[in-house]
This record gives sequence, C-alpha cells and structure tokens, in this order.
Amino acid sequence: MVPRGRALGPTGGFQIVTAGASHSKAQPAAGTSRRDAAPLLTIAGQPVLVLTHDPAFFATLKRVADPAHEVRAVRSETDLASALMALHAGVVVLDTTSLATPTGEVARQLQTQFPDVVLIVVGGAEEQAALAAEITDGSVYRFLHKPVSEQRVRLFVDAAWRRHAEAQAGLVTSTFAALARSPKGSRWWLLLALLGTAAAAAWFVVDRQLIRLPVTTPDRLRPAASAVPAASATADAALEALLVRADRALAAGQTVTPPGESAADLYREALRRNARDPRALAGVEQVIDRLMTDAEALLQEHHLDGAQQLAEEARAISPAHPRVAYLIGQIGAQRERAVLDKAQRAAATGNVTGALAVLDDAARGGHRSTLVDAAREQLTQQQQGGVADFLKRAHEALAGGQLVEPAEHNARFYIESARALAPQDPGVEQARRELIARLTSEAGKALSAGDPDRADRYAAAAADAGAVPEDVAALHAEAQRLRGASKASSVAHLAQVFNERLGEGRLVEPAGDSAQFYLAKLTQADPDHNATQLARTAYDKRLLDEARGALRAQDYALARRWLAEARTAGADPAAVGELDTAVGAAQAEAQRAASYVSASALTRTRYVPPDFPLEARKQGLEGWVDVQFLVNPDGSVGDVTIVGAQPVGIFEQAALDAVRRWRYQPVMHAGQSVGQRARVRLRFAMQR
Repeated sequence: MVPRGRALGPTGGFQIVTAGASHSKAQPAAGTSRRDAAPLLTIAGQPVLVLTHDPAFFATLKRVADPAHEVRAVRSETDLASALMALHAGVVVLDTTSLATPTGEVARQLQTQFPDVVLIVVGGAEEQAALAAEITDGSVYRFLHKPVSEQRVRLFVDAAWRRHAEAQAGLVTSTFAALARSPKGSRWWLLLALLGTAAAAAWFVVDRQLIRLPVTTPDRLRPAASAVPAASATADAALEALLVRADRALAAGQTVTPPGESAADLYREALRRNARDPRALAGVEQVIDRLMTDAEALLQEHHLDGAQQLAEEARAISPAHPRVAYLIGQIGAQRERAVLDKAQRAAATGNVTGALAVLDDAARGGHRSTLVDAAREQLTQQQQGGVADFLKRAHEALAGGQLVEPAEHNARFYIESARALAPQDPGVEQARRELIARLTSEAGKALSAGDPDRADRYAAAAADAGAVPEDVAALHAEAQRLRGASKASSVAHLAQVFNERLGEGRLVEPAGDSAQFYLAKLTQADPDHNATQLARTAYDKRLLDEARGALRAQDYALARRWLAEARTAGADPAAVGELDTAVGAAQAEAQRAASYVSASALTRTRYVPPDFPLEARKQGLEGWVDVQFLVNPDGSVGDVTIVGAQPVGIFEQAALDAVRRWRYQPVMHAGQSVGQRARVRLRFAMQR
C-alpha cells in the first residue's frame, strides 16, 4: 500500500526523480555505480516541515535546503499532523526546545501514523541520550547537535530525502509486483494510487490532531449537588426526595438506567418542579459529564457504536450541549475515516469493485451506484464520473447549508472525496474555495449573533479546508474578544441585579429572582471575579443580620432558618456558631420563663414579710422587686432569683431574705409531689 497516497504525481501517476529532476527513466549520475544511482520514487516539491522557535536555526535550514523542497514552519505539535496531511511532507525536523510533549512520544506517534516520514531531531547531548531507543529502532533517523553548522545540516537533510525516496521505492515496487501478478493488475494499479490519495484526504478531513499528544484539561470538578440547596428546599419535601434519589442513582452509576429511576430522569423531574434549582442543574451536568467521559474513552479505542450510543443518550438529555455536539462530530469524522480506510484496503487487495462500492455507498448512504458497474468497463471514466458526482452532491450540500454535518453527507466530505480522486481538478479546487468562503461567512454570522463557540467551530472547519491562516486567526481572536466582552457585561449586569434584590430584602424569594439566585449566576459566570467576591460577602453579612433581627424579635424559628441559609451559603463558621449559641440560650431562657406560675396560684403555708430597709425609710423611698423561685417537692423555697426591681439596688436583699423563709403546700402531679417555679412581685410602700 502506498502510504497516504502521497506518491501520486500531478497527473495521477508516479514520477521518477533523480537529483530533483524528472525523467522518464532513472539515469545514473556521473562517477557513481548503477546501484548507488538507483531510481528514487518521490514527489518533486514535497516540503520539509520544521517545528522550531529558533529563528537562526530556521534561517540556516532554509539556506541549505534543496530548492526542490520548500522549508515550511509549524508552530506546535497540534498543527503538525494537519500540516503533514495538507502539504504531503516527507521530512520533518523537530527542535526539542520547542516541544511541549516528550520528544520520544512525538517520534513514536509519527512513526505509527506516518511511517514514510523521515524524522530529524535537533537538540543537546541530554536529549540525544533520552532518545536512544527511538534512534535505535529508526523512529528518529538522525540527531543533529546544537549549535549546528550549515554543512552538517545540508548533509543530514539530503540523507533524509534519500532515505525517504528509498523507502517509497521499496514499498511501491513490492505493491506493484503483487498487482502485476494479477490478470487485471494493469488496471488496478491506478485505483490503488487513487485510493491511497482518498485515504490521505480522509485523514486530513476528519481530524486535525491525528498525533494524539497528552493534553492537560481542566478538572471537571463541580460542587456536590447537595452542597448548593435551592432557596425553597425546606418547603418542598418532594423536591428534596427527588434530589436524594438522584444523588444515590448517580453515585451507583445509574446515569440513564433504569427508566424513571436513573440519575438523568430524577434530576430532570426535579427541574420540572423547580427549573432554577442549582443542585438539579449541577446533577444534570454531572450525568452528561460522565456519559461524555465514557464516550470519549470508547472513541479513543475506536468503539464507535458504543461512543455513538452514549453521545446520543447525552444529546437526549441536553440537545444543545456544545460538548455533546462536538463529540458527535468527532464520531462522524472517525466514521468517515473508517470508510475511506476500508476502500483503500479493498484496492490494495485488487478488489476494484469493492473499493469503489465502499466510497460510493458511503456517499449515497449505503446504496450501490451505476458508477460501480461503469468502473468494470473503464476505470478512467469511473474516476471522472465519481468526481462529477461528488461535486454535484457537494454543491447540493452547500445549497442546503450542510457544510460539515451530518457525517458522510456534507459538503466537506464530498469535496475531499472528489479531491482524493482528482486532486488537480479545477472544479474540485473551485468547490473547495466555495466551501472555505461559506465556512468563513458562517463564522462571521455567528460572531454578529454573539455566538463565539459556533464561530470557533466554523473557523476551525475553514482552517481544515485550507483557509488562509491569518483569516482563521482573526476569526478566533474576534470570538475570544467577544467572549471576554460578553462575560464582563454579563458579570456587571448580574452584580447590579444582585445588589438591587439585596437592597429590596429579596434574599431567597422568589427562587428565580432573588439575591441568592443572582449570586449563583455570578459564581457560575466567574467565581473569582471581584464583583462575585463582593456579592458573596454582602450576602453572607445580610443573612447574619437577618438572623440577629429575628433573635431580637424573639422569633427563634426564623432566626434558625436564616442561620441555615448562612451556613449553606458558606458564611463565616465562627460567626454562624456564635449566633447559633445565642439563639439557643435565648430560646432556653424564654422556655424557662414561660414555665413559671404566679405565686398567688400556689398555697402558701408560711409567710415572712420583708423588712423595709432603714435607709430607704429615711429617704422616703418606695418600690417593688420581682422574684422568681422554686417550690421544692417538700414545700420549701429554693433557687431564689431577682428578675426585676424598681429602684435598682434598694429593696432586693430584703426581698430575697423574706422569700427564702416562705413555705408552700407541695404541688401534686399524677399523685406525686413535684417542683414548681413561681414568680411574685413584692411591693415596698411607706405606711401613711
């Protein structure tokens, strides 16, 4: 099999190139043996791809490079695969100082996915030692030490092109030998080359990042659903029960099954009861996150049906979720790639009819075409007819707005399929330019509509189709600017509404238009923003103030409700605990006071009048003292306490001395004598 179909010349056939010149037959160079000057199969004009951030090194490489092979720069590993497919490069030069991923891993990925690419690595002695295994097994062809010399760079690059050409020559010779042994080998070789190009185009279409490098992604950690209760949680027992069941189902891994008792169904039922409940919203997001994580793992292992099923389950929960839409697009792209790989394998075994049927069925949704029968008679006519058919469908898809979706039935797929058959066809190139223009236009419309995510998707598709990099970069930059402006505007608006609701005293009600609601929105938009932090502080303080007010009004139940809200909101635990203690003490005191009876309701068996203080008599003072005391089961008096006096500090001791000497008939309850608290007011008046 010819890797990636890159041995095709401009007219669809192979070119025999010696020392950069094209001839009908290889000619030995002067002064060399015929063995040394063996004809090399390559493509005149294949570039050298260079990943480096060192301008001096790049300039040196350009000076010494063969004019037949342009030196092209790539910015990062993530752009390397796309550039390899788009430019059909044969030699890659990697500067270790410009890589974010270990060089050995990049080398192994290149060897696996682009086995005909020859790799040169540039770096120091430590990097060379780390690449010993890759140099030994051939993943790295040569290691170039820095600082470099022009002579050494020229020698290494020229040797790499010879190695690349020799590898292609050996592979093509073996493939053609196998085909030549077949009775119809003379007709199959062209389709094999064409299908090689088709597979190469498919790899370019479906995924820019074919070299899968480790990527650090933000942790998708969210607060547990139970950590953010809704404002009306205490009032809706049914909602609370739904959320508890949903949390349990999620913890048990029952994301979408069994029906009615799955986490997805229970969280959605909770949202039907309260569409603003943040716990239910977070729960739905966690369900989608789990489905997407499992689907992405299956996709990495190429289990497309399993990944598709999980993605469809996620889409049923949230049809417009951007992560779901992106994954479904990736699955479709892999399906496209699988179709074109299957066609290439069929052509490699000489199955012309099967190879063409695979491509045709994929484009037509699985139905055979008369083009397949025509291929039996004349392969060239089949090629031309296939191009025309793909272009027709591409124009229909463009007219219908099916630019990149659905998978295998979109303008991009049809155009790339046509390019695989006839890469130099003017009609194909015109269709590609039309696709780029439409994708760029759609990205601009999305920006005008304030949808930066949609704009980024169209801009990325335009880049894959070959749009001017500067135009794509401008679209991405505008999308990012729009995100920043939209976010700042949204945070400012939410902060303003929050302050209004706080000033109106609408702290938790109504659920969808309260200070609590807008604080949650602020936290979701930007938890670290200064406006969010100020709002959280103001909200916590206001909750504690409301609890203190309820305490002063002796509404202890309301005070505890405000404390619960403050605790849930994350207010200062010390302040909440101190206030909770005060509420408990006040409530206990109120309960104790409420249990006192008037002393007049009891039967007093011994009375000792209080002495009128001499000093008060001299001054002519009068007043009263309120006394609380306990009548013990035996009728004696204890636990005597002054609870009020007028004037203060004059008659209290006299009142205490008198009450302590009183006696009462024991209070009976259920046949048993019990203690009873009582209260009495002793008046001190001058006798007239």
